Amino acid sequence: MKSKKFIWPVRIYYEDTDAGGVVYHSNYLNFFERARTEMLRAMGVEQNELKANAGIVFVVRSMQVDYLRSARFNELIQVSAEVVLVKKTSLTFEQLTTRGDDVLCKSIARIACLDANTLRPKAIPENLIELLKNEY
Repeated sequence: MKSKKFIWPVRIYYEDTDAGGVVYHSNYLNFFERARTEMLRAMGVEQNELKANAGIVFVVRSMQVDYLRSARFNELIQVSAEVVLVKKTSLTFEQLTTRGDDVLCKSIARIACLDANTLRPKAIPENLIELLKNEY
């Protein structure tokens, strides 16, 4: 399954950068996390409600990140989230940060679905899988 790409605009703030005005490498992970969360939110899915109603949480299982170019203070970039693989208990996302046509950073993130109480793998609810297929 390859979904539609969700795009989330991000302004680079001073707090995102190092002393040279370049985005600090770990902040890309924050941008990716927020884009995945905003993608779910755009679908009408809130993660605190998933925990309360379905008893599940999503956690990063693994992440591969390639840093290609730097983003700088006050730039407007785009962060994408695209589901490329759905398994019973995990989702795999391809994610990019871009500035215009330039790819700044790319990532493959495997997100596990866990039981909120036991933190053991738990099946992703079918209604969420259907939303992902139909929305993104």
